[in-house]
Amino acid sequence: MRKEWCLPMQTDSKRRWVGLVFISLAVSLIIVDSTIVNVAIPSIVDDLGATSTQVQWIQESYTLVFAALLLVFGVLADRFGRRRLLILGVSIFALASILAATSQSGNLLISSRILQGIGGAMVLPATLSIINATFRGKERALAFAVWGSTIGGMSAVGPLLGGWLTTAYSWRWAFGINIPLGVIVVVGTLFAVEESRDTGSTKRIDAIGAMLSVLASASLVFGLIEGRNYGWWLVHNPFIVGAWSWPLSLSPVPLAFAVSVLSLVLFITLGRSRSRRGASTMLDFSLFSIPSFRNGNIAAMIVSLGEFGIILSLPIWLQNVLGFSALQTGLLLLPLAAGSFAASGFAGAFGNKVEAVVIVRAGIALEIVGVAFLGLVISSTTPWGALVPFLFIYGLGVGLATAQLTGVVLKDVPQLKSGQASGTQSTARQVGSALGIAILGTVLFTTATVQLGNSLEEQNVPAAARAKIVSAVVESSGAAIKGLDKEPSTQAAANAARMAFSDGTKFSAYFAAGFLTLGLLATLSLGRVDPRTDPGRGLDQEPAEEQVISD
Repeated sequence: MRKEWCLPMQTDSKRRWVGLVFISLAVSLIIVDSTIVNVAIPSIVDDLGATSTQVQWIQESYTLVFAALLLVFGVLADRFGRRRLLILGVSIFALASILAATSQSGNLLISSRILQGIGGAMVLPATLSIINATFRGKERALAFAVWGSTIGGMSAVGPLLGGWLTTAYSWRWAFGINIPLGVIVVVGTLFAVEESRDTGSTKRIDAIGAMLSVLASASLVFGLIEGRNYGWWLVHNPFIVGAWSWPLSLSPVPLAFAVSVLSLVLFITLGRSRSRRGASTMLDFSLFSIPSFRNGNIAAMIVSLGEFGIILSLPIWLQNVLGFSALQTGLLLLPLAAGSFAASGFAGAFGNKVEAVVIVRAGIALEIVGVAFLGLVISSTTPWGALVPFLFIYGLGVGLATAQLTGVVLKDVPQLKSGQASGTQSTARQVGSALGIAILGTVLFTTATVQLGNSLEEQNVPAAARAKIVSAVVESSGAAIKGLDKEPSTQAAANAARMAFSDGTKFSAYFAAGFLTLGLLATLSLGRVDPRTDPGRGLDQEPAEEQVISD
């Protein structure tokens, strides 16, 4: 391997830790935004008249774009400067938040969320790569624990913050809060974080690989979200874009899945071919010869699929079925945050004493217990006290697993490849999260549709009226239940709708538990690696420091 001549790191120790504070705040900004909107969804539906598909896209567009671009921006951060991309990403994110806060329609809000996803995709791999390049040894383990605990904790704090802002002010402030926080992050990063980049690479960016990676993930998530709307095989509803309408009887959904598979195959095939020729690739396939990196990414994607999908259905159920306000929903989810923070503190304190993979497995096991028992207690009449212990257990598991999984994935990665590696592992997690929201959201709404239709049929509701009620309830994500409850003639339908959405939420929880169980099984391939048999070790026998550009 050709050695690169780089300047040694001169970052002051105290300044490094101050910089970690602002890096963690940047991560908080983008992670909170992925959950803060959940409790605001019913208010957004009421204000903007958003449909259930738009509700999923308000959630999913951010995560989809986020996941699709992480690999691209991980490479660009290495090439052009990690701090530079972090600041650019936070700036775009804050500006997009202004557009989101002032949106007057569901489609405009979705467009704003897409821009937020672009900014967020710049931030996450840059923060990981900065930590990987700045800290060493035990300090790096602690820094990763802080970074991971921030994700776990902020995922839980988001609903509380969103609930308070939505109830006390407006759902628009759930986005407006990002603007002052973004300014603080930019100023703090300029002050406390040194610029770093990979000065050895002069190869061109793999533009084709970038396009294929975006196409593969975008088409996959599109198919999962829109399957119930346009039809999984034959057209169910017309697919219209502007003045153009889909001309085939075959739904666009199977075509989207085919495009995703073809794009992935081409991405891998062309990438490996470029790698053999010595050309640049979006993904360094040699990294997958490192067992901890390869197996850790598989586990991370599956775990994320189960972790974050349930966060979509719970707030909808709590508000539209149990009748909680946005603030009450946020307060009820507080035990999840408390558990996550408690676990993250434990992981930080014992991360160097207990093998990280053991902590990860314990965390996932607790998540499975928490979410499975949530599924057992969910009903249309569940008292709030029955949810608290299982939310805490679930949060405890999220904190333990999230705080250590990143370190497990990246622990054997050569420093010079930290940007690509962090982008890859972030992509794996975000793709898992996007799939989780898409799959569990589909489970929620499909179950509610079927169950409500069957219940109304048993009540001898005429077919036309039945279809109208089902459409109104499902398309409003359950918000129409309140209206049905006000009329004596439709109170029975309202009760049926509450039970249907409760069943949908219950099945979402069971699916999440199932995916988490698969994730736990995937971690069994992780463990101590013998350096003599680890092919990845040879990549970094004498780790070189990357160049730090002083201000």
